[in-house]
Amino acid sequence: MGLLMDESNTKRHPVITEDMQVIFSQRENWRQFSGKHVVIAGSTGFLAAYLVEFFAWLSEQWPEAPVYIHALARHHHKLEKRFPHLLGQPWFMPVIQDVCDPVPQLIQADFIVHAASSGSPKYYLRDPVGTAKANVLGTLNMLELARRTGARLLFMSSGAVYGHGESANPIGENDFGALDPLDISACYGEGKRMGETLCADYLRQYGVHSVIARISHTYGPGVSLEDGRSFADFVADAIAGRDIVLNSDGSGSRPFCYVSDATAAFLMLLLRGEAGQPYNVGLDQETTILELAQLIARLSPVAGLQVKHPPANPDRQALFRSGGHFDLAKMERLGWRPNILPEAGFKRTLRYFTQP
Repeated sequence: MGLLMDESNTKRHPVITEDMQVIFSQRENWRQFSGKHVVIAGSTGFLAAYLVEFFAWLSEQWPEAPVYIHALARHHHKLEKRFPHLLGQPWFMPVIQDVCDPVPQLIQADFIVHAASSGSPKYYLRDPVGTAKANVLGTLNMLELARRTGARLLFMSSGAVYGHGESANPIGENDFGALDPLDISACYGEGKRMGETLCADYLRQYGVHSVIARISHTYGPGVSLEDGRSFADFVADAIAGRDIVLNSDGSGSRPFCYVSDATAAFLMLLLRGEAGQPYNVGLDQETTILELAQLIARLSPVAGLQVKHPPANPDRQALFRSGGHFDLAKMERLGWRPNILPEAGFKRTLRYFTQP
């Protein structure tokens, strides 16, 4: 039985609508998706959902030749919650299954996106076996679908493949650091590495056209406020009117990329990425955690929020890199650069959560 929803819940949020318009206005031949079948595994996830929204946007612009969206998700209620405005559209085709299960033979595919893996340590450390399976068995299933249909596949990988090492220079696609396969986070990092290996092997052995997006820290409308990462916690605090309390001295830094910028990169990679190649997708400017907390406190709809943090602790051991950002030269050669800096991006994110 479907969820009961009022009219306001069955429309695309205005902030997401604005983001779709910005992506659509870019100098790219989006008509290449017209009339095509796109399979998106992990469709209710944060990043994948923006791709669903954009393909739906194209379908609304070109009803005579829509993009047919096969939205894979494990639970129908998540599809109902995330895409109430798309349910019932003839080109929106839910496929309720785990990506680790064999894909139905009836699915057509011209493009495939494999995004069925949590990017939040809070969740992937809770289910390390499921995380590894999604990135290995799930990738195998999507590659087999691509092999059968001749589709182009985009594998959503991660900067986690670069390991835990520190570097004073921007991280390029040929740079790698150490990653202990027995480490608590290896289910994610090693899982992504194996997924990338499978993409390369399916190209060599079967000619499957797969492209790899190595994704940095991404935020924006639709991210779960229970995600567990610092930026989501800060946004949740700002909305609730709570002072932001850091659990570190805030000196670590991250390159925070707004979701519509990342989405544009993914779409370009589907259309023009070179088979078997990885591409860094992220922002190449870093913000410290303390600076981010201060920014979000200032942007909060509740005035006067304070940022509190403990003093520096040189003995504190971090699970991940304390800093570092990508070299984006490879994506720049495709004509892509991120345009939305954290102040504008988090302002949009807060507007998404506080305005109907």
